[in-house]
Amino acid sequence: MDILYLLVPMSVFAMLAILGVFAWALRAGQFDEIDVVGEQILAASDAVPGPSVDPGQGLAADAAEESSCTSRHRHRSSS
Repeated sequence: MDILYLLVPMSVFAMLAILGVFAWALRAGQFDEIDVVGEQILAASDAVPGPSVDPGQGLAADAAEESSCTSRHRHRSSS
């Protein structure tokens, strides 16, 4: 029964702290336009994020790099 003298004030303090954080979030605008984030996800392009290709570099440089990597791999595996 003596534990209630500790638990009741602690629970009241915790409740007041939670309400204070909630009030702060309301004033800070955390819940404004909550649907916008969901719409942004749906409106995002279907493009897969990946390495961007420099238009000046072209695909020939990528093919040359891949070719050199492949030849190095073949050279190591034949040894």
